[in-house]
Formats: sequence, structure tokens, C-alpha cells
Amino acid sequence: MVQHARDRHSSRPADSRSDTLTADARRLRALSRELQQAVGPKREKAHADLAALLAESRSSVAERRSRLPKPEFQPELPVNERRADIAELIAKNQVVIVCGETGSGKTTQLPKICLDLGIGARGLIGHTQPRRLAARSVATRLAQELKTQVGAGVGVKIRFHDKSTPESWVKLMTDGILLAESQSDPCLNAYEAIIIDEAHERSLNIDFLLGYLKQLLPKRPDLKLIITSATIDAERFAGHFTVDGEKAPIIEVSGRLYPVEVRYRPVADLEKQDDERDLYDAIVDAADEVSRLGSGDILVFLPGEREIREAAEALRKHALARPGLSTAHAPEILPLFSRLSAGEQDRIFKPSGHQRRIVLATNVAETSLTVPGIRYVIDTGLARVKRYSYRNKVEQLQVEPVSQAAARQRAGRCGRVAAGVCIRLYDEADFNARAPFTDPEILRSSLAGVILRMKSLKLTDVESFPFIEPPPAKAIGDGYALLQELGALDDDNNLTRVGEALAKLPLDPRIGRMLVAARDLGCLKEVLIIAAALSVQDPRERPQERQQAADEKHRQFADEKSEFLAWVKLWSWFQYAVEHKKSNRQLVDAVHANFLSYLRLREWREVHGQLHTMVTELGWKENDIPGNYDAIHMALLSGLLGNIGCKADESGYYLGARGIRFLIHPSSPLQKKAGKWIMAAEITETTRLFGRCVARIEADWIEKVGAHLIKRQYFDPHWEKRSMQVCAWERTTLYGVVIDPKRRIHYGPLAPAEAREIFIRQGLVGEEIEESFARRWPFFQHNQKQIREIEKIEHKQRRQDVLVDDELIFAFYDHLIPEGIHNGATFDHWRRTAEQENPRLLFLAKDDLMRHSAAGVTTEAFPHHLKVSGVDYTLSYHFEPGSPKDGVTLTLPLAQLNQIPALRMEWLVPGLLKEKLVQLIKTLPQKIRAKLVPVPEFVEEFVSTVTGNERKLNQGLIPPLIDHILEARGLNARGWAVTPDAFRPDVLPPHFSMNYKLIDEHGRQLDMNRSLVTLRAEWGKEAKEEFADLHETPSEYTRLSDWTFGELPELMEVQVGSNAGKQTVIGYPALVDDGETVSLKVFDSAEEAAGTHRKGLLRLFMIQFREQVKYFDKNVPGITQMGMQFMTLGTTEELKRQIVDLTFARACLSEPLPTTPEAFKARCVEARARLGLIMQEVSRLVGAILGEWQAVTRKLPAFKAHAAVLADIDAQLARLIGRNFVVDTPFERLQHYPRYLKAIAVRLDKLKANPARDAQLMAEYGPLWTNYERRALQLARMGACDPQVDQFRWLMEELRVGLYAQELRTPVPVSTRRLQKQWEGIRNG
Repeated sequence: MVQHARDRHSSRPADSRSDTLTADARRLRALSRELQQAVGPKREKAHADLAALLAESRSSVAERRSRLPKPEFQPELPVNERRADIAELIAKNQVVIVCGETGSGKTTQLPKICLDLGIGARGLIGHTQPRRLAARSVATRLAQELKTQVGAGVGVKIRFHDKSTPESWVKLMTDGILLAESQSDPCLNAYEAIIIDEAHERSLNIDFLLGYLKQLLPKRPDLKLIITSATIDAERFAGHFTVDGEKAPIIEVSGRLYPVEVRYRPVADLEKQDDERDLYDAIVDAADEVSRLGSGDILVFLPGEREIREAAEALRKHALARPGLSTAHAPEILPLFSRLSAGEQDRIFKPSGHQRRIVLATNVAETSLTVPGIRYVIDTGLARVKRYSYRNKVEQLQVEPVSQAAARQRAGRCGRVAAGVCIRLYDEADFNARAPFTDPEILRSSLAGVILRMKSLKLTDVESFPFIEPPPAKAIGDGYALLQELGALDDDNNLTRVGEALAKLPLDPRIGRMLVAARDLGCLKEVLIIAAALSVQDPRERPQERQQAADEKHRQFADEKSEFLAWVKLWSWFQYAVEHKKSNRQLVDAVHANFLSYLRLREWREVHGQLHTMVTELGWKENDIPGNYDAIHMALLSGLLGNIGCKADESGYYLGARGIRFLIHPSSPLQKKAGKWIMAAEITETTRLFGRCVARIEADWIEKVGAHLIKRQYFDPHWEKRSMQVCAWERTTLYGVVIDPKRRIHYGPLAPAEAREIFIRQGLVGEEIEESFARRWPFFQHNQKQIREIEKIEHKQRRQDVLVDDELIFAFYDHLIPEGIHNGATFDHWRRTAEQENPRLLFLAKDDLMRHSAAGVTTEAFPHHLKVSGVDYTLSYHFEPGSPKDGVTLTLPLAQLNQIPALRMEWLVPGLLKEKLVQLIKTLPQKIRAKLVPVPEFVEEFVSTVTGNERKLNQGLIPPLIDHILEARGLNARGWAVTPDAFRPDVLPPHFSMNYKLIDEHGRQLDMNRSLVTLRAEWGKEAKEEFADLHETPSEYTRLSDWTFGELPELMEVQVGSNAGKQTVIGYPALVDDGETVSLKVFDSAEEAAGTHRKGLLRLFMIQFREQVKYFDKNVPGITQMGMQFMTLGTTEELKRQIVDLTFARACLSEPLPTTPEAFKARCVEARARLGLIMQEVSRLVGAILGEWQAVTRKLPAFKAHAAVLADIDAQLARLIGRNFVVDTPFERLQHYPRYLKAIAVRLDKLKANPARDAQLMAEYGPLWTNYERRALQLARMGACDPQVDQFRWLMEELRVGLYAQELRTPVPVSTRRLQKQWEGIRNG
């Protein structure tokens, strides 16, 4: 029957040209068409050419047929049992599908069946394998069976390596090679038959080939297609090749050389109930089990290299732990994976035969590869499967359970030398629940290369291409997106010039894009080396037992910024070694000494040579000058735009495209020093997401190379005064990675309408105009002046409803300015033209800018200057609550800082005085406030009485107000008392206090504050220095013992500064106490002058009363007893001196102080009559104070158990009763001392009954006192005083009375809450 099929195949009709070479079919058709169309001599020439070609082609076919081998078939192989059926189907059908178990012999026998049919005479029998290693090994086996040589009768072609000749009958190759040939030979005319082996793997190339062949077969009816696999979804393939409703025939080859027994041994052993048992324990147990069955090698399938290493370690430890097992009889453990070096591969395919071998392999050993001597298989049921993430655009290498088909393939690896056993490390239920077939690669891969190839071949779109399983729309979209990223497709998905160049390169589109960019950037030489390296396996080897030594050797090729340049360095090293080799053996030894694979280096050179030839044919030239770092990496970046990363934080993670986060692979020398921006040759997911082969890049390179992909966002458009244009910030991103977060750009051309509005609002209305433009725009100066005048009115009135809204001013400009004007230059050009017709076109009228008139805003109410003590001070007004400038600001020269009277400044200006008084009166206790209603009328009355009264104005605001309250409402007669403590000026809004702007002699601001105390503490020293050299006191004003200097003025003019810059300031004269005499000096501070003057004047009075002083020194009432009480503080003489001084001060220094000789003499007469009574009054008061103090101190020892209370009272007594308390304490406060001391005694009495209440009251009082102490210490360090803080100190004493001895009463209302509010006012003021 086989002979019959062979005869029928060889006896086809001549008109079908079955006796010509398939390679000549295209030329024969062309000549036939030319013969039909030509006439005359051309027809004769065409006829002659056709006849010659036919004769030559038939002769070649006859010659090849005569050389066809007579194959010998092994009858024991299962496939040969159905050889006749297979031959008949091939002869009768264009497509045949052969299914059979692995080990049935179909891979080597099918080409022999075709040869036996006579196929191979007209053209090649193409035989594809999924892997290069498989193609080489199958070619070797087939050549041995056909008794020929590889490269002669049986050819083999793998990537950039062709060992096939025109005389070959069978050509072994990878699927990718056949696909690549489809570009140069679209009809595959070189082949008479094509065998697609291992089609169950459904790789991307296989799926693409099957779809391509489905379209090609109708055009090539003479082409035979045989699809074969150990396990295959036969019906799906048969349906794919349906012709006229008939599916392609299927033939199944059952059986194998030897049976295989399948045993299930799940990792979680239910019988042992061992929770700690893991995968490697299960592998060891399975190896022990099959070892007891007999001799033979063991093949273990594992997911990856890491698992292989760990399994090897577990097996070695187990072998060493077995007693009585010598090293010679221990099994040989061998790894098998794709990155294995050639030497280690040879150890697997050339067994020694003495020791049992355990081969630990990845899924590379599932198909085609036949490892010799395998009798047992241990299947973990796991594999590392490459899946492409369409969301993250990265390849993921995840460990997944294998499909049923893959599990059967693994089981089929044994049973080839004897009856086999396959142990599956999972249960049968798990096996039955698994997917029948492995997902096709087209469903888990990027389709960019497929789409590019289809575009270049002008095939149908990928959406309509006849795939067995069409890829999902998401995968197709992703492929188009990648090609657009590379610039290979335009927005309409048509090939660009870059795409056309990429299609000519049989490379990954990313690699091809790098070469195209390198051509343009002048670094093609270096990028060719790198592109070739990225297209082959890494030649650097890291044997498990010598990893550290390998890393040391590889370090010589490392680059501190780029792993890509490591390839260039390695290439240079290898080139030098090749050029200077003395022998091939020496070269190989040098390569191995550096832990490099010679075969992979040679493959790298071959790939580079092919690429070099390819680009040379395209007319590209390599660069003579070495490419620099920037150019090389920008070229590489053009193909790796989706693989960029930006350092996220210190954890080492990089933010990648589309929201991914990845790490640099631990084996990289750049792991800890890569920099902020990197790109990676690939980003793969294993245990985590890792970037491999990385290099440092710059952010601006990304913007240049990926300009067509950059997303630009514009935000915060704003007017810039300096450049006179609208600017904005640009944020650039690539695939979600922020390249530049904030870059300044000119916004006008991007959004002219929006920019024009911003120009008007922020530039013209907001008055943000650069000075040079403002000077040449009269309208702007005019409008600005009008607005400033109205704003001054608003500040004085403290209301913001006079000036019209900005929208009305905007509408004015918007109506006049044409479209398209959005910067200063274009506006200026338009303005000059427009103002030629109407010079006042852009001028705003004042009435148009005001909502209503500003009645009441007069110079009298809001003066521009304030004259105080003969000096004019400039005033300015500002309305901005919360601002330091809010209210009235007085410009204060530094030289006059110590002179300006703080009390006079309390009156502010007439326009604000009445409102301030109303608010101040509202702070009074309700009992007093009720007597002053209606308050506005009372304020009017008060203002009218004090207007023009300088004496009252100089007393400050509160004392005259108290006097008026008592007099106007008749409260004096009723015995009412209103003290300054009753008012709360601290709670008034800040604008009711004068603001001081301190300036130097050049008008520059030194400081600004509402507190003269603070300013004087900070700047008082500098102010005094300017006043220090005024003049020396004339001799007639020194050593005075009587008033002989005429009238003493309140102030006087003095000159300060140099002759060139003299300024007249006011000085304050005062008498100075020199001991036995006094002298007259001038001070720059009214406060300092007043304090010094009181002491000097007192001394002058006591000089006049020498006799009285002598008398009092001997006759102070009760001095003996008081001296004994005072003993712990000081001497009796010291106490006597204080009492005498206080007596004369009370008698002579009442307000107003004398300022003339006459007034001085009159005061002397008046005081002489009162001295005796005042002495008695003072002595009684001091005696009472000392008596109460002594009583309290006697009580204290009994309260030692209450240490905290005792410490508090001791501190209070120390503050009240000091060595000089009689003269240091103001008399009005000294009068309250007996009550303060009685309150302490009452507190001690209550302490016994309720100590908890005392502790609670101390807790209330403590924070307030701490605040005061801190502030008082600050003032003391600055040498300053603050009347408000002093007043607060005495209110704290009143608070103690109110808390601990409420029955003693206080002159003013006090409470913790009230004082807390007052302190906040002091602190904020």
C-alpha cells in the first residue's frame, strides 16, 4: 500500500509541473504569463526561456529523485505499525494531523515516510522544532538513521547558523526560522512538504505559522503539511484546516516502546500527617522509591533554577546521610536548564554508564529533547510560565501547575529504555482538575512582533488573521501600543519609516528600534554589540560551587553606571583575545578561566556578524568615532521606554511605567548606586518584580526620545510681572511616571483666551506691571493714582466698600482690549496704535471707581501728621484686620524712640478716638457701665471736655476718663471708686493701639510694633547712643542746693547728629540726685527723666528741710519696736531712712510737681505744715505691715507638713517684704500690704480644715503666675518695664486674696478667668 501511494505521488500529470522544482514555480508562472501576452520575437524568446527552465528544473528533480535515500524503518516503533496508513493519508491529503504519545518515534519516522513517498525530490522537507537544541539533536539522529551527514542529506538551520545545502532532502529548523523565511519567500517555494512538530506547545511562532499556512495552502496545492505532537487537541487543528466543509484527517499512533506506570505521591502525605514535609522532602522520598525498583536514571521536573539548586542540595544531603553508601556509589546529580553551559550539557547527553544519574530539569526537557538512559520521572507538577501583563506591560515568570498535556509529556520522557515509572507529587484528583492543555503563547504574549511582521508582509490585519485561537482584543491593542511607543506605527496604525526599517530586521521590535536610533545618533557600532548581546543567552557563567570566584572575574567587565556598557567591555576583551590567540585551545582556556561560555560568545559573534551584514546591506554605516554614553543610552532608551524607573524612596524600589514598582536584580553591580533614573533591558516578575540589565539615565533623555508619548499637564497659570507674560507650570509624565513635576512655560500660545483674561485680571487690574512698562503707560499711572486715593479713604474709614469691585475694572479693560493680546509686548504695540486716535482710551474716571461718597473722612479726623511735644510725626492708615499694619501707623525716627510719650499715643487720632472710647467703656464692670448710658453720648461729652487740654492728653486716656466718670455722673459724692484696673484695654482690637514703624536716619524700617516698651527694650540702647553726646551740663547747673535755675520746662529742643545731618529733637530736663547736692541734666526719655527728676527733686526738698530731717532721724514714732521686727531684713537705721524718705515724698511730691522757683517755695511752705502728720501716718502703716508680717512668720513652722504651701507662701513674702520694701513699693500698693498679709494668715487657718481645696486653688493660680514671671524676667533682661505687666503683678496679689480670703474683699473684681483673658490681651498686644 505504501508502494502504491508512492507511485501515485510520483505519477502526477505533467501540466501540473509535478516534475519541476518547487523553487522554480514562481519563475515558471511568470514566464507562462509572459508567453500568453507576448507576440513576435518576444513570444519566441519567452517560449525558449520557458522551455529551458522546464528542462533544467525537470533535470534537477530527476537527479534529486535518483539520490533519495531508501529509509529503513524500525518495526518496534509504534509509529511504524501504522506507517502504511500515514503514507496513504499524506499522499491523498494536503494536510494530515498525526497524534501520538511521546516515545512513539514520530519525530524521526515521519520525514522518512515522506522520503519513502518520494517527497523531497521537488523541494525540501521542512521539519520544525520549538528549540534550537532539539533541532540539532533531531538532525543528528535523523542523519544517522538515513546514513548521511548533518549538512549534507539532512540540513539544520538555527538562528544565524545554516548547515543546509541545495542537495539536502530534509531541513531541521526552529519555528522562528521558517517564519523569518516567509519574509523573503512568501510562498515557501523552497519546500515540498512541511512538518510542524510539537505543535501542542502552541508557541507564538507555531500559531503564527499555522495561520500563515492556512492562507498559503490554497495558493500552494502541491505543498504537504503534516502537524504532529505527542498530545494535541486534534479536533481544533482539524477544524482549523477545513476545506470545503471537510476537516483535515487525523491519525492517532497509540502505544510506545515500553509501558509507563504513573504513581501519585502528593507532597502533603496524608498517611504520615507530617505538616513540615515540603516539596524537597517529597522529591527525596520519590527518588528513594524508584531507586528500589531497579537501575536506571531519574529525571526530575522542577519550575526553575532556584528550585533545582535546592533540590540538588536536599538530594546530596540525603545521599551523604545514608549509612554504608560510598561516594563512588552515590548518584550523580546533574542540572538541566536553558542557561546551562555547553560542558555541563555534554555531561547530560553523554552518560558515563557507571553511576545512577538524577537529572534535575526545567520544562526544557518536556519535548523533543531525549535525555539518554531515563527510566524514571519525578514530576512536581509545576513550571515557571511566562505571561505578559497587559496592564503593567511586563513579563511575569510565575510558578504555575502544568496542564494535563504537559504532565503526559513529562511522563513520556521515561519508558524509552525499559518499563518506566512516573511519580507525580500531587494527587490524581488534582491532575484531573487541571486544564487539558497549556495556554497558547499567543494568549500570554506581546503581539508587537507578530503585528509588525504581518504589516510588512502586507497580510490581513491581526484582527482577521486565521489564528487557531484568535488573541484577545486586549493583547492586540497592547501590541499596537508597543509599536506606537517605538514609533513603528502612526496614529492610523500604518507603518512609519521607522516601522519599515524595523520590519527588515528579524529581531525583537525593541532591539530593532535601538539599532535605528543608533544609526541616527552615531553610535551604531556599540549598539550593534549590545543588541546582539540582548538577543543571545548571557555568556557569563556562575557555577553554583564557584559563584564568588565568577563574580570576581566578571567585575573587570563592569561599568559603574551601565550594565549595557559591560557588554561592550566584554566584547572588546573577547575581540582582543581572539586577535592575539596562539591557538584555539589557549583561547578556550582563557574564556573558561574568566567563567565565560565559549559557545555563547561564539554565538554572540555570529549574531553580531549577521546584524552587521544586515545593516550594511541596508546602507547603514558604523561610527568611526566611539559613541558617547549619552548617545548610546538614548539609542537603547528608544526601545526601552516602557522599562524606565524612577527611584521611589530609600527602600530601593523604583516606580515604573503604568504604576508598577520594581527592584534592581540583586546580581546587578548597580543595585545600590544606580541613581534616580534607570532603564532596564527587561522587567520580569519572579518572587518579586525585578529589573535586569540596568543603566543610569537622565530625565531629559526620556523627554527627547519619548516626545511622541509624553503626556503634558498644565496647571497654575499665572501672570509674571518680570517677564510680562502669562506663565504656567508643566507636568510631564510617561506611562504614569512623572518625568518633570514642575517646569515653567509660556502659557499664552497654549491657551490665548485664558491667558488674555489672566493678563487683564492679574496684570492690569492687579497692577502687577513691570516698572519699565508702567513708566511708559500714562493710563496705568493715572488709574493707579486714582485707586490709591480711594484705598486711603477706605483705610481711614475702616471699610472696604468704597472702591468698586475688581470685576468692574476687569470689564472696563475687557471691553477695550482685543482678542489675542495676552502679554506686555503685544499689549504695548496695540496701545500705541489705539491711543493715537484716543489718548485717554484706557483712563478710568474717579467717579466710576467709587461706589459712594466718603463723608466724614477729613484731614482733621484723620490727619497725615501728629504733633507731640513739638515734634511732627507722619501717620499712615491701613485697613487689614489681622495684619501688623492694621490701624494707624506712626513713623518714628530712632533718635526719638525714648522721647515720644506713650500715654499721649493712647488718644490715637480724632477719627478713631470715639469708637475706641465706646469699646473701652464696654470693658467696665456692668455696675459702673450702667451709669454711663447712652455710651455714645457720654463719649461725645467726654471728648468735648478734653479737646485741646494738653495736660489731660499727656496723662493718657484712662485717668482723664476716670475723672470725668466720677465728676459727670456724681459718683464722687456717693463714695464710688473707679480704678484703672476696672478697664480692660487689653481686650480691644489691635487697631485701637498706635502702631510704630521705627526707621533709621535713611528712612529704612528697623522694626514695627504696637508696644513702645518692646521697641525701647530692643532699640533703646541705640537710641540713647544718638542722644548721648548732646551737650555737657553747664557748671551753673551743677552742685545745686536750691532752686536757682529759673523755670524748669517740660521739654526742650536739642540738636542730635553731625553738622551735616543735624536734626532737632526734644529733650526732657530733670534734676539728678548727687547726694549732698543736685544737678540739672537733659534726657531723651520722658519716663527716665520723670523717674530721675522725682529723686532729684526730693533731694532738693530735703536739703531745704535739713532741721526737720535731723529731728525725724531721732523721733520716728515706734521705731524701736519696728527696728526689732525689721531686724531679719536690715538695720534700724536703714528702716528709719526709708520711713523719712517716704514721709518727705508724700509731703512734697504730690502732683503737679513744681516747675518754677515760686512754686517750689510754695510747696516747701505747704509741706512743712504736713510733715508731722504724714510721719505718723507712714509710721503707723509700716508698723502694721511689720506686725502682720511677724505674725505670719510665727505661724509658718507649724505647717512644715504642707511643703508645697509653705514654699509658695515663703516666695510670696519674699516678693512683698524686702530690705527696701518701704521705698521700693508704690505707696498706693503699700497701703494694701496689711490686707495681703492677713489673707496669708486666713489661708493658713483654712489649710488645716481643707488642704485639698488649697491645692486646687494653687493649681488655678500657678499657670498665671508662671506666665507673669516669665514675662517679667524677659523685661528685666532687656532693661525695660511695662505698665500693663506691673499692673498685672498687683492684680495677682488681689487674686490671692480673692481665692484664699474672700471675706477680706478686693477693690476690683478679680477671678482666674478674668485675669487669664487679661493676660492674653497683654501677650497679644
